[in-house]
Parts: sequence; C-alpha cells; structure tokens
Amino acid sequence: MRQRLSFIPSLLTLSVMIGSVVVLATAQAVEHTAEHAADKSTEISVSSPDQDIVLHFTDASELAQYKVDYRGKALVKPSKLGFTFAQAKPLYRDFTVSEVARSSHNQTWEQPWGEQRLIDNHYNSVTVKFTHLRDKAREFSVEARVFDDGVAFRYHVPADGPRAITRELTEFFFRDSHLATAYWIPGQGRERYEYLYRKTPMQDMLLSHTPMTFNYTDGLHVSVHEAALVDYAGMSLEKKQMGRFEAKLAPRADGVLVRKEGSFTTPWRTITIADKAVDLIESYMALNLNEPNKLGDVSWVEPGKYLGIWWGMHIAKYTWGSGAKHGATTERTMEYMDFAAEHGFDGVLVEGWNTGWDGDWIANSELFSFTESYPDFDIEKVSEYGQKIGVRLIGHHETSGGITNYEAQMEDAFKLYEDLGVAQIKTGYVAHGQNLKRRDAQGIMRYEFTDSQDVVNHFIHNVATAAQYRLSINTHEAVKDTGLRRTYPNWISRESARGQEYNSGWAAVNPPSHIPTLTFTRMLSGPMDFTPGIFDLDYPPVKAEPDPEAGFGPYMRPLTTLAKQLAQYVVIYSPIQMAADLPQNYLRHPEAFQFIKDVPTDWEKTVALAGEIGEYVMIARQERKHRQYSGNDWYLGVITGDTDRRLKIALDFLKPGQKYLAHIYQDAKDTDYKTNPYAIDIQKTPVQSTDELVVTAKVAGGVAIRFEAVQ
Repeated sequence: MRQRLSFIPSLLTLSVMIGSVVVLATAQAVEHTAEHAADKSTEISVSSPDQDIVLHFTDASELAQYKVDYRGKALVKPSKLGFTFAQAKPLYRDFTVSEVARSSHNQTWEQPWGEQRLIDNHYNSVTVKFTHLRDKAREFSVEARVFDDGVAFRYHVPADGPRAITRELTEFFFRDSHLATAYWIPGQGRERYEYLYRKTPMQDMLLSHTPMTFNYTDGLHVSVHEAALVDYAGMSLEKKQMGRFEAKLAPRADGVLVRKEGSFTTPWRTITIADKAVDLIESYMALNLNEPNKLGDVSWVEPGKYLGIWWGMHIAKYTWGSGAKHGATTERTMEYMDFAAEHGFDGVLVEGWNTGWDGDWIANSELFSFTESYPDFDIEKVSEYGQKIGVRLIGHHETSGGITNYEAQMEDAFKLYEDLGVAQIKTGYVAHGQNLKRRDAQGIMRYEFTDSQDVVNHFIHNVATAAQYRLSINTHEAVKDTGLRRTYPNWISRESARGQEYNSGWAAVNPPSHIPTLTFTRMLSGPMDFTPGIFDLDYPPVKAEPDPEAGFGPYMRPLTTLAKQLAQYVVIYSPIQMAADLPQNYLRHPEAFQFIKDVPTDWEKTVALAGEIGEYVMIARQERKHRQYSGNDWYLGVITGDTDRRLKIALDFLKPGQKYLAHIYQDAKDTDYKTNPYAIDIQKTPVQSTDELVVTAKVAGGVAIRFEAVQ
C-alpha cells in the first residue's frame, strides 16, 4: 500500500501585522491512499500557497529523500537527504518517514533599510521525521517551507554527543539537465567568490558556489542557495552526474566539515523558481528564512553615500603603505571631506591609515594594528574636522586574513571608532581562499577557507560585537550573504564577488556581461558594495598578467560607458554606495555627477522590469522617505551586455495621476565603450504612469533615469 499525505487548507484564519507576527492557522491534512503492491513507501507533501509548487518527502527504497514538482511537472527528481559522521552512525539509509507538524504563515514585516521596505512572508510548512527502521534512537527531522517562489528546508538533528560531519548528503537532482544552461563560479577556489561567471551547459559544471542559477529552454529559471548560514560550513554544489548535485561543505582546517556538540540545526537549503529571469530578483525568500532583528533599536544604522581614498591606490596614484605617495594623509582626507560636504556625501572611507601596510601587506596579517595611525594621519583631527562639516570618517580594518590577530584587537579598535564618532567600518580579508589564519587553543596556526565553520562564526562575531559599539560593518572578501542582514541589520553590505577594482588594470577587466549576470546570480543573495561611479576611464594602466580564461590581455580600458556607471547605482543594490573615483574627475562631468548626488540608497519598493541573464537588466526603485528624500521619486537603471539595445519602457510602475519630470541619462548615438565612452545624452521630459519611454543603451552601456515628482 502506497501512502500519500497531502496538505489541503480548508479553513485558514490569518492575522497580519507589520514588524511582529501573529499568525493563526487551522488546516486539515487529508490522507490519500492508492494500491501499489510493489511499493510500501510513504510520501508526505506540502504545496505553496498558490498550489504551483509541491514539495514531497519520501522513504522510497528506505532512503531519506525529497522531490519537487512545479505546475504538475517534476523539477527536482528524488534526491537524497542525510549525513555521515567520523564516528557516529550515519543518517540516510534504512529510514522511514512520518509527519510531525504542519502550519501556514502569512505575515508582512518591515525592513529597517533595504531594497523593499515591506516584505511579504507567506508559506505553507511541514516538518517530517526520518526514523531508522531498526535503531529507533537514530533519527532526524526536516523542516520545510514552500513559498510561491520556491522551497526551503533544513535539518534538525537531536542530541547524541559530539559529532564530526564528514559529508552532508543533500542532493539536488534536476530534471532534463541537457536542456539547462547554468551560470556559476568555481567553489572553494583560490579567489574566494571573485570570479567571472561561467555560462555552460548544466552538464559541464564543476564545483560551484551558490547562488547558482540556471534556466531551461522552456524559459523556467531556478536558483539554488542557502539561508541563515550560522555555526556551519558554507555550501557549494558538486556535480555527481548529469543533473545531480550534492552539497559540498567547506572543510575546517582539521579536515572535518562541521563539528557539533549535541543537537544541531543546519542552514536552510533553498531552491528559487521563476517563470522569468527578473522574477528571481523580486524573491525575498532568503530574508524570510532568517530570524528577525536581534539588535533591538537600529536607528543608528544609516544608509548613505560616501567617497573614499581607495581608487587612487588601485590605479597606483597613491599607496596604502607609508612613503612619498601615501594616500591616507591628514591633509588629503580633509580635502576629500570638503568635497563630500560640498556635494552632499555622508562620509569618507580612508584605507591605509593604520600601521602594518608597508611591504607586502597581503602577507602582513600578524603585523596590522587597528588602533595605531601612521605619523602623517591624525585620526583625532580628521574625525573632529569631519564632525564640524557634517561628514563622517568611515573606518577601515584590513586583516589580510589574520583572524586571530584581528579578534585580539577588535574591541579596542571598535571602542576607538566609537569615541571618534565613526558609524561604519569596511573590513577586509585579502587572503586567498584557503589561507585565513586562525590560531587554535594550542597556539598552532591553522589555515581556513573563507566559508569554513570557524570563519563563518568569526564574521558573525565581528558583526555582533560591532553592534555593541553602534557600528555597521561592510565586509569585503567575505563569506556569501545568506540573509543574515535581517538578523543583524548592522551587516550593511559586503563584497563577495568580482567588483569594480578589477577594472583598474591590475587584473583582467570585467566583461560587458558581468553585471547583467551578477544581478541574476550573486545579487540574489543580498547587497553588494561594488563601488561604482568611475568617470575617468583613461588612467595609466597598471601592469597585470594576462588572463586567458577571461579572454583579455594584461590591460584594457574598462568595458563601460559613462551612462553605465550611473546605472550601477540603481541596478546594483547596496544601502551604502561609493562614488569611487577621484573627486577631481567628477568635476569634469558635472551634469552626469548630478545623478550620483541625487540617487538615494534606501528604497520603498523595487520592481524588476526586464532582463535576461548576461544580456541586460532593467530595474526601477522608489525612494524611501528619509532625510532629504520625499519618498515620491522613482529611479530606473538599465545595464547591457554585448548587444546594443533600444528599449521601450512602460511607466505603469509610477503613481497614477502623479506628474513626473524624467531626468534621462543614456548612451548617445556616438557612444562607444572602446573609442568614445564619455558620450552621454542627457535630457528632461515630462511623463506620467500612462506613458512609455524609448531609451538607448549601447554595448557595455546603460541608462539611468530619475523620475522627479512635480506638482
């Protein structure tokens, strides 16, 4: 007898509140049975609220498994669940499944900052228990939530003494891999997450970081990731056979994947499902899977825009280390602060102010001091000057991967910044992927992956400790985002991808397809501090080694137009945005610079309008009411890949009946990223929600529009 349990809501009472949750649900579980002489397995199912997605758990062949259907068609074929351990008995074979609990949830909650102020959190849930057929003490549970835009599940493993996980057996066995194209970067590699995305048949994938996105020839788009990565190792996807992938966790320095004492809960494994590529952008499933804000009042976490003594080092105009070309001097910082105050920026980031940068600073992890300034940088004077003119010093802590050295000084460094009125810190971990340095309890130096369990815990410790000093953290060279900004709203941004600095000439530049790919892959996980706004594209080249894999030689002009640099402020979401170029370069293009001065970084609403992975993307965002922003204006960004595009934009996302003045910044007729990247067509025209605009974006180009609400 084949037993099937499916979830059919018959009576549902919901109470929806903003900022807190009160959800009452009454539902009926209906058992369906069907004769099947050869199959005695049990199947337990739960559907999305709109019934399009069905997640099944089964013990077919006495294996713990799950599968996913989308609109009546298999998407994820039967895929294994479970673990193996160094000493404890494994959890996966000879198991039977039973249901534990069901619920429904429908809530709206408010982000303190974000790409969308109000987030809908609507799902049906089931928890199942897998029990060993002969050893009843051997068991584990899987909690699942099914949303209209995807599925998520996580493990709950009861206490059984210490465990050393040697393998997480979670599989993702997708249908029709021969009909799927994947967009991915190598997992657990030398450059962490800083790779160009590869576009290959799914069958040709190797070990891949998440988010990993793929699409079928029939138009269906899917992205695999994880949420709430806490006290666990980051997950990559290892191809086992065509269409079948297994979770591959980043190992600890001792070779074990994860160590746990007693009972434990894993991060969520997520599969986002969308009919169109742009639907992926509007999914907030990962945020919904994280715990609410743990920090209480976070009004001190403030989005904004900043300048930085940073780009000058990348183009070899200044140095991080001391000497005649030292960038972080008192005088230069005050000049940047004057420019920031004049043009409405909130802060100035200063890299290279503290001792430890001399020589090969990437190897200096044990030498950095986070409280001692170089003699030519008076941190007290700079901070006091900034406060007088309304511009904050933005702190910087480069660790070069020296976790133990940083943690030993972290609280003293945070206290110094708190005393100086610093509100945000950019942290850095410039060490190759397997070489973050941590001393164990015996004082032995261990080398860790960026996403190993101990390093994951370090990042959370850093953010939680910073919150005690009312400091926000922008982590570079960090573990991927998994929605923890909901739990720790002071984790305001991170890098975790190949950013603008690769366009400076010391490495192969980012190709035109890079940002239209990032938005459907890396950006699905959360904010990115890409550092946009480069206006001078003719700086002297920095000699770099050729990168045959990227298809570029040792130096090329950045593959961008001026309009594309503006569009990045809308397309690439981050609550903090840098105007990354040297101040004097903005004065050469004052009309274009106006858009950077106008554009906010905190949003009421986001609408993904159009796009295809690697080809182009178009996003509109409504400003959030905050300080100088009325909440009435909208902004739009378009970024293209390898093809010129003439795009028709329906303006029905604008408020009906409201009149707007559209400030349009687009590539001109003669714009060419190779020969004439500065050509830009700037115009103003009245519009309203019933209108359409036609805009032009060239290869490697873009469009940026401000829709200013007018009387």
